[in-house]
Amino acid sequence: MTAATTLEPRRAGAVAYHVGGAGEPVVLVHGLAGSAANWCEVVPGLVLRNRVIAVDLPGHAGSERLPKGATLDGFAAAVASVLEAEGVERALVAGHSFGGLVALRLAQRRPELVGGLLLASPAGISTARRAVEAVVLAATTVKPGKAAARLRHRLAPRPWYRRALFRPWFVADADALGERAVHGLLEAHGLHTGTRAAGRAMVAGDPRRELGEIGCPVLVLWGARDAQLPLDDAFEYARRLRARLRVVADCGHLVIVERPRAVLDALEAL
Repeated sequence: MTAATTLEPRRAGAVAYHVGGAGEPVVLVHGLAGSAANWCEVVPGLVLRNRVIAVDLPGHAGSERLPKGATLDGFAAAVASVLEAEGVERALVAGHSFGGLVALRLAQRRPELVGGLLLASPAGISTARRAVEAVVLAATTVKPGKAAARLRHRLAPRPWYRRALFRPWFVADADALGERAVHGLLEAHGLHTGTRAAGRAMVAGDPRRELGEIGCPVLVLWGARDAQLPLDDAFEYARRLRARLRVVADCGHLVIVERPRAVLDALEAL
């Protein structure tokens, strides 16, 4: 996890993860085709007050992929295996996009491990539509980020490069992204081996019917200008989970790099 060098790389069997800091444990779960390094703007502030465990989901970055036909349960079990390897009995779990869906499944299947949930633009409602399924599966097959990532060392400082990659689908203001954020978002793209399985798990079903099973405190965080997932999803998640909702102005889907202060404040509120 070179974008956040304060964390130490470790493994729990097939799952790679990164650890640093001290205090109440917080687990960070990235989105589809992402990696632990996606949290590079959040980690520096978080390690000052918490023990941080940032996971590379199966098939992403340094983690081995799951078998064909893997479901959300397999991804949630991978996160649980990291907590068990670290001897963590209970933690706050923050999940972004697909990682939010994984965090929800972890709280359903292993509620004793989850003391609270921060869901940052979680997938699962709109992503269950058939049209979205086609886009997700195509993107995880073609892997457009892999080619762009090769150029990041030379082009990350260039505003046009950031705009071409991230606006408007990912962020509201690509010019405001720092170089660390660009590297954190792109550095693992050449290492992924199983993002298609994650994409299939993400679009496989509608999570809404099981949300009533979540008993821990939940806070939903959403970018007001998210071009991927509509704000209506945020309200529905908050209503069904009986959760607090914070909407971040002038922010797109990648709230974890666009507004890291909002993420830190939300975790502190939990």
